Amino acid sequence: MIGWIILAIVVILVIAIIGMYNSLVQSKIKVDNAWSQIDVQLQRRFDLIPNFVETVKGYMTHERETFEKISALRTSWANTQSISEKANLDNELSTALKTIMAVSESYPELKANQNFADLSEELRNTENKISFSRQFYNDTVTMYNTKLQVFPSNIIANLFNFKSRDLFKAESDEARKNVKVDFS
Repeated sequence: MIGWIILAIVVILVIAIIGMYNSLVQSKIKVDNAWSQIDVQLQRRFDLIPNFVETVKGYMTHERETFEKISALRTSWANTQSISEKANLDNELSTALKTIMAVSESYPELKANQNFADLSEELRNTENKISFSRQFYNDTVTMYNTKLQVFPSNIIANLFNFKSRDLFKAESDEARKNVKVDFS
C-alpha cells in the first residue's frame, strides 16, 4: 500500500515537472515568435525606405547627410542579429525619418506628390504595426520572464537552463519621443 502511494506521488511529481517544462518551452517559443513579428515589420520598413528616399531626394537635395545615414542604417540592419542592436538601429532610423518628415513640411510640391503620399501612408501603417508588435513582444517576454522567477517553475527553469529575455525598449531620450508624421 505504501509503495502505491509513493509511486502515485512520484508520478504526480513527474507529470507536474513535465507540465512546467512544457509551459516554459511554449512561452519561449511565443517570445521567439513575437520577436520574429517585430523583425518582419522592421524589415518591411527598411524595404520601403529606398523608394521613399528616392522620392524625397529630388526635392530635398541638401539633406544628403540624412539620406546617407539611412543607407548606412539599412546596411547595419542586415548585419545585426541581437535584439538590443536592432532596437538601437530602429531608434536611430526613427530619428532619421523624423528629420525627413520635418523637412518635408517645407516642400509643398513634395507633399502633393502621389508617390510620396502613398509611401508615407505605408510607412505610417508600418510604424503602427511595429508599435503593436513591440507591445506584444514585451508582454510575451514579461510573461515568460515571470515564469522563470515564480515558484515552482523557477526550479525547473534553472534545472533546464532557461534564460530570461530582454524587453524591447528605447535606449535614449531622443528615441522615446514620438515620431511626428504629418502628411496633410
